[in-house]
Amino acid sequence: MLRPCQGLLLVSETIQLAPNAENKCFGCGGANDAGMLLAFEQDNVNRRIVGKFVMGERYQGGAGMLHGGIIALLLDEAMGKVCRFREVRAVTADMNIDFLRPIRVDQEIVVEAFETGARGRNLFHMGEIRDAAGAVLARGRARFVIVGTEQGMV
Repeated sequence: MLRPCQGLLLVSETIQLAPNAENKCFGCGGANDAGMLLAFEQDNVNRRIVGKFVMGERYQGGAGMLHGGIIALLLDEAMGKVCRFREVRAVTADMNIDFLRPIRVDQEIVVEAFETGARGRNLFHMGEIRDAAGAVLARGRARFVIVGTEQGMV
C-alpha cells in the first residue's frame, strides 16, 4: 500500500533490511563469514527500525546472559540504520548504554531505534531492547555524525 509521509510517497510502509551480500559489516553484512547476519525491518510510517532476535549461546557473556558488547552492538546497528530515513551515511560519534536487566541468550528480544533530534551534521538516536512482554532490558542513546549522502561523501 502506498501512503504519503511528510509530503513524500512511500514505496511501502515497511522494508525488510536483510544482510547485503556485498556488505562486510560484522553486525548486518552478508559478506562477513564471522558476522552476525542481523536483519531488521524499516517502519516508514513510524520512522523506526525494528529487529526481533534470539541470540543464542554463541553470544553469551557468562551464566547464560547476553554479552554486554553484543547488547551495545545490537543497539548501535539499529540506531545506525535510523540514518536511512534521512538518506545519509553517518558514523557513531558517542554512545551510552544503560544495562537495565540481564538478557538471557535464549529469550526473544525486540530491538527498536528512532531519531530524537538533529543539529547540523549531528543526529541523535535512541534505541531499546525489550523482552516479549515489553519490559525494557537495555537502552542506548547515540550521536551520529553525517559523513555523506547515499550519493557520496560530504
